[in-house]
Amino acid sequence: MPFYAHSLAWLLGLEGVALLRAQAGDLGDAAFVEQRIAEIRKMVIDPDPELRAGAVVGQASTTEGYAQWAEQYDGEGNPLIAVEEPLVRRILGTLAAGRALDAACGTGRHAAFLAGLGHEVVGVDSSAEMLVRAEAKVPEGEFRQGDLCRMPVPSNSFDVVVCALALTHLPALGPPLVELARAARPGGHVVLSDIHPLSLYLGGVPRVAGPDGGVRAMPASRFLASDYISAIHQAGLRIAACHEPRWGESPGGHGGPLAQRWCSEAAAVAYQDTPALIVWHLRKP
Repeated sequence: MPFYAHSLAWLLGLEGVALLRAQAGDLGDAAFVEQRIAEIRKMVIDPDPELRAGAVVGQASTTEGYAQWAEQYDGEGNPLIAVEEPLVRRILGTLAAGRALDAACGTGRHAAFLAGLGHEVVGVDSSAEMLVRAEAKVPEGEFRQGDLCRMPVPSNSFDVVVCALALTHLPALGPPLVELARAARPGGHVVLSDIHPLSLYLGGVPRVAGPDGGVRAMPASRFLASDYISAIHQAGLRIAACHEPRWGESPGGHGGPLAQRWCSEAAAVAYQDTPALIVWHLRKP
């Protein structure tokens, strides 16, 4: 659904989160609180022209969004990948080489890692543009275009199934979890990663350019840990481990250029030690 976004509202939200954390005793002293109030007063009473405009944000499909992102998706400007990749690779690195499926493989970053570990790799993604990148990155792999809920792969055929940063784009967890479980062999491993719902509220809803020059948001469902647990059990999988890696320091600062210009300290506090992702290591009995 379209929603209304406003630069000033976004900055005030970051200031508010920082103040809530201070009031809860997490971070900040009296000087910190007074600084937040002074910044809020300045932005509200005499807003800079940059902060006066709002706009309706429309909806973009994942196919449209990832077509735009394909060339720069793996770049250094994606802080979520910087948090996600080391943990997921650490889990994958403990698993014996076999036949591996990278579901919603994107540019093939995990497929390439799995191939380097000696796995026979198959990747599936709905984006033709992403698959071109994956095929170039992992020439020894096999890549197919398909839907995450109806993958063109045989049942009970993979020792390892990984699905990274994709489930939030779907309206429900049940269908994709059943499909991932179907693809895994008995005794196989399923590794999932996705953005944490708290990160979505801190600005993590992905946006892309619209055809009219405006901005559109890609689908981003807010799945809680309990939602995953229910879907995992209903799919017949078992939980081996769950991780919620937190935001640490960010080289460019948190919240993007706008937050860094107007409330960098508040943004740092809003993000600090907040869960960035949720990562699951599952087993198929």
